[in-house]
Amino acid sequence: MKLFDSHCHLDDSVYDPDFEPVLERARNAGVSAMMIAGINLKTSQKAVALSEAHEEIFASVGFHPHDASDAGEPGMEALEKLASHPRVLAWGEIGLDFNRMHSPRDIQEKWLIRQLEVADRLDLPVIFHERESSGRLLDILKQCHQHPGNGVIHCFSGTPSELTQYLDLGYFIGITGILTIQSRGTELRKLATRIPRDRILIETDAPYLTPAPEKNHTRRNEPAFVRSVLMKLAKVREEDPDELANALWNNTCRLFRVPLDMK
Repeated sequence: MKLFDSHCHLDDSVYDPDFEPVLERARNAGVSAMMIAGINLKTSQKAVALSEAHEEIFASVGFHPHDASDAGEPGMEALEKLASHPRVLAWGEIGLDFNRMHSPRDIQEKWLIRQLEVADRLDLPVIFHERESSGRLLDILKQCHQHPGNGVIHCFSGTPSELTQYLDLGYFIGITGILTIQSRGTELRKLATRIPRDRILIETDAPYLTPAPEKNHTRRNEPAFVRSVLMKLAKVREEDPDELANALWNNTCRLFRVPLDMK
């Protein structure tokens, strides 16, 4: 069984004391590849550096909606330069977050659209963040993403209608440990059965969103725990875990266009 944690934040300082043991636990759990999603220039730079040092790590670059107020053309130019690195396989994490509003709505939308323009020009798949945008992300994707479907809706937690629209546009759907949480994951477990097998990715969003049963023992998520997401997804969909794992691996490699010599 080979697993691909399609979205994590191993650049976070919480991993500094035991980074190598975290990677070893991931390997022991069958996690053969991980995508670190950048959220600003500093984290994107660290993601690239980690990907250079560890063959199982890949990187993406971008300004998260929380960090949109810190974006600017100099930062975009620096990210675009980083994106030329062979270990950078995606642009993101970008999108809209109207829940916490760390950046004003108009600023979030401005830099989402600007980053979509760059990702389209570079022909990079995009990692999207969406929280409580009430369909606004979908509106922007329909109007501004020139390569619809070339991306993943990270940590999907939307409505049945939104899921249908994302799928109709061709996007992949990222499933996190929320699926394993008894009450919070109820609706997601229902919707997970509606996603075509060739359009699902699994992810941890580590160090956040620790799945069950690991959340009963630690608050910090890590890539090894993506195995729990897989096992729950297989149970919900009534599929063989090994066969599903193989499909998810292929999905992730297809989206991120992982070169054969890197698989």
